[in-house]
Amino acid sequence: MKVLKTKAEMSAVAESWRIENLDVGLVPTMGFLHEGHLSLIRIARQHADKVVVSIFVNPTQFAPGEDFAAYPRDEARDLAMCEAEGADVVFLPSPEEMYAPDASVALTENRLAKTMCGLTRPTHFQGVLTVVNKLFNITRADSAVFGMKDAQQLAVIRRMVRDLDMPIAIVPGPIVREPDGLAMSSRNTYLSADERRHALCLRRSLDLAEAMWRRGDSAADAVLGAMREQIAPTPGAVIDYIVAVDADSLEPVETLRPNTLVALAVKIGRTRLIDNTILNKKTP
Repeated sequence: MKVLKTKAEMSAVAESWRIENLDVGLVPTMGFLHEGHLSLIRIARQHADKVVVSIFVNPTQFAPGEDFAAYPRDEARDLAMCEAEGADVVFLPSPEEMYAPDASVALTENRLAKTMCGLTRPTHFQGVLTVVNKLFNITRADSAVFGMKDAQQLAVIRRMVRDLDMPIAIVPGPIVREPDGLAMSSRNTYLSADERRHALCLRRSLDLAEAMWRRGDSAADAVLGAMREQIAPTPGAVIDYIVAVDADSLEPVETLRPNTLVALAVKIGRTRLIDNTILNKKTP
């Protein structure tokens, strides 16, 4: 496994693969890897001859006061995990390598990014799209794998690829959970023992939504209200949003139907967690 730290090195390797007619799969990460990330590497291997894992804590997707400086990092552990999973290259640039000091161009999406996480993090998706576009260009990727836990991010990236005619396949990776149901996240390390238990309210509320859907409750307001009631008694839990939207357009729905994304963001103490489920494609 090669560890490359400059754009020039990464592009040179990618171009050599392209000359050999080898497909390149990209797994963009911010490091501090867990089983969820490793599952994406395995998916990437199914779609490509060569797999690149990028590890880059992207400063432009953090607003002032967010946890950029505190975001967990463990480079040696991450590299060992990538090598064990058979990654061909880890691209490990610095912020100075990725962004010129006078960088003045950024990508924006003006519809899907304005809701859900975009309401409280209005600059977040501009940073995400800009860095993802750069990673696509640097790695010459033919496909890229993104986890479905960040459902809004996945939808926004798909829209960017569609609207800008980018020649890359976006592959979703299913949510990977801890044995007790908590969605795996690098930010779970912020939680105290008590907060870790309280964080299970996210999964329990989604379980409730799925159960209501299966028994025929299709009024979105009723289901979302029940989810709020489920979370309300949890110590330290502050709801950012709970929504039911079309999984592709992110437009709100009044009546639950197949391909409805039920998503939520909840602060547990000082840690903001997200989770979601997509209602099955069969009528309840």
